[in-house]
Amino acid sequence: MARLKAAQDKRGEIGENLPDFASPIYHPLNELLGQEFKTNLELIGGEVVLCQTKTEVAAEILRICKAKNQSRIFCTDLDLKNLIDGQIQIDSMESDFLDLNIGLTGCELLVAHLGSVLISSAQISGRRLNVFPETHIVVAHQSQLTDYLEQALEKLQNKYKNKLPSLISNITGPSRTADIEKTLVMGMHGPKSLIVLISQESI
Repeated sequence: MARLKAAQDKRGEIGENLPDFASPIYHPLNELLGQEFKTNLELIGGEVVLCQTKTEVAAEILRICKAKNQSRIFCTDLDLKNLIDGQIQIDSMESDFLDLNIGLTGCELLVAHLGSVLISSAQISGRRLNVFPETHIVVAHQSQLTDYLEQALEKLQNKYKNKLPSLISNITGPSRTADIEKTLVMGMHGPKSLIVLISQESI
């Protein structure tokens, strides 16, 4: 016991290292949130196009459809349908849902720090259109850009008050899994391709 006590005395006092609670949790973001979002989403396989006008947005939608060899698109959002009406076939009926290849939706918010798209069941596109198509095109306005997830959730809380949607989901890049033999497979649980078009002009 004497030897143990002597060894303990030689160690001296053990300091207590407290974390620095005043330091910021995250690294600072690019002041241009659109560019920050684009960088972070494209790092994980998504695609982002920054557009000036809604005419540019419409042209990008048509470009994507042509690149995917698709002559039709599924969309239930009236504003987005009006954006491309007369330029491509638009499906929106339940009977067409199982045949869709490209889905066009809006979103709640964009999270720049994660490169994530925040969606909810309160949107007119509902739950399924964010999951079923092979290619998911999201149209957003630059005012929907937020810096961090905490701020995005606060904005949703302020928007819906005590009537939050039954589903709020954070989409970070195209669907992927490596559960089977650690082999990365794209599109296993959702779209293989996620493309976000951010407009400076209101749609």
